[in-house]
Amino acid sequence: MESNKAIIEKLENEIGLKHLLLRNLLSITHAINENKSAEELYSMFNEFLHWVMKVKKMALFIISDGKWECVSTIDWPELEENASNIVHFIKATEIERRYNVDEKDPPFLDGIDVIMSVWHKKTPLAYTLIGGIDFDKDTADKYDFISTITNIIAVAIENKRLFKKQLEQESIRQELKLAEQVQKMLIPDALPNNNLFGLASLYIPHDGIGGDYFDYIPFSDTRFTLCMGDVSGKGISAALLMANFQAIVRSLVRHYRDLGAFIIALNEAVRQITKSEKYITFFIIDVDLESKTMRYINAGHYPPLLYKNGAITQLTEGCTIIGFFDDLGEVREGEVAIDKDMLLLTFTDGLTDILNEEGIIIPETSLEEIIQRHADEDVNTFTKSLKSALDKYRGSRAFPDDIAVLSMKYYGN
Repeated sequence: MESNKAIIEKLENEIGLKHLLLRNLLSITHAINENKSAEELYSMFNEFLHWVMKVKKMALFIISDGKWECVSTIDWPELEENASNIVHFIKATEIERRYNVDEKDPPFLDGIDVIMSVWHKKTPLAYTLIGGIDFDKDTADKYDFISTITNIIAVAIENKRLFKKQLEQESIRQELKLAEQVQKMLIPDALPNNNLFGLASLYIPHDGIGGDYFDYIPFSDTRFTLCMGDVSGKGISAALLMANFQAIVRSLVRHYRDLGAFIIALNEAVRQITKSEKYITFFIIDVDLESKTMRYINAGHYPPLLYKNGAITQLTEGCTIIGFFDDLGEVREGEVAIDKDMLLLTFTDGLTDILNEEGIIIPETSLEEIIQRHADEDVNTFTKSLKSALDKYRGSRAFPDDIAVLSMKYYGN
């Protein structure tokens, strides 16, 4: 009995910690959505680290107009006189993700255990120096969550900086152009393609920016998650919600292995931001190439098409849309076996809204015919063939809506 009681208490503590971290994540993303000032975001970051994570020593450095600036600290009175040395050390060390400080490092880093970095492609956005976290079984999770929060804050501040600069210098047309650039930062620009599997994408935003979303989140060489979503509405508001949505998905998917629990947490997080005024259709699939299985949930999204063994199947198992209802009702998880030369086509409904020059919408059978005709091609060639077929069907007509496509093909035995 004592053993069972200890196990239950351990589980309750772990669940309590995750709920606490999730509430703080929601508070920060909600503050970002309400366009809180940089100073307010830094204050929330400071309070989160000091009071929730029990960090005893901290400094957050953010890049601003090409210069590194310390914007938040915890119990580091001598930091000002060492700030330039710290920046020089960080640059010289070329920290790409996380650096563990030890006794060989300069004395001005005394009391610091780890340095975390936030990058956009090849450009560093922020560095956080952390010290004094009590080491226990949850230390790794705490560091991961601090890294996630820092990432969200740094990207939000960078977006604020970019928007402010653009608003000061250019017209509304240039504001839209900047929003398009920010959105492109969130779309994966490098997808894997090897002798085991390949991914390829197609993204055509309507009027430059839109609310379509897709993502590739790797966990190992043989396990990864694919996501496809469509935010209600268009323009800047949809693009900004999509940016917040991506950050939430990437954070939650690493904390919930169970897709059903993940979807419920995601729905609550989105509702906190949108107040049920917007919704998102969403599809997520967890691919495990070792076990050759795929688990998925379709949350009100247009069903992806799965081609294998000469047949096409729609992936429909799941629940209702995200962010609109308090209760998602029954959440059903689908499972599919992975077979050689299997092809998965996920897309947003803009693909099915295409009209030809006579105003006739593209029939679903046309998409299935395209898949059957080009299923033997590698994934990149298939995606090009799909785009050519769509262009041929629409003729001179413009695409009527945002279009996002993410294709996967399995080459292994």
